[in-house]
Amino acid sequence: MSPGNKHDPESCHALNDLLSRVGDKWTVLVVGTLCGSGGPTRFNELRRSIDGISQRMLTLTLRGLERDGLVTRTIYPTIPPRVEYELTPLGRTLREPLGTLAEWAKANRGTVAKARESFDAKEKKALRSTPARLSQASSAAASATARR
Repeated sequence: MSPGNKHDPESCHALNDLLSRVGDKWTVLVVGTLCGSGGPTRFNELRRSIDGISQRMLTLTLRGLERDGLVTRTIYPTIPPRVEYELTPLGRTLREPLGTLAEWAKANRGTVAKARESFDAKEKKALRSTPARLSQASSAAASATARR
């Protein structure tokens, strides 16, 4: 939304819906793999290429991408059936933005890791000092009550 434009809940909902699809971890990896394949790719090839993805998650991700018009699914009547997936022209338009995002992530992963370490250290320090502060506060409250 650009400055001066009114908030449009319907547009926000539509944008959120699409961003949740293309910003999903598995979607990014599936689209990236299909971009690099140079053509139709079989289900098991995809599964072997994407470390950690389960058969169920790959199936759900591909179905969502197909529903959104980003992937085509072609079934060949062989035994067993051969199924191939390929990016549609719309799906191929994701190559550039996802590539830019991947470059940003590679360039900034060290900075993000340092920020996380700093944050975690502050949280850990705060958690360690919290019981001491609570006991000091309860002691002070008890002393104040006893003086009354």
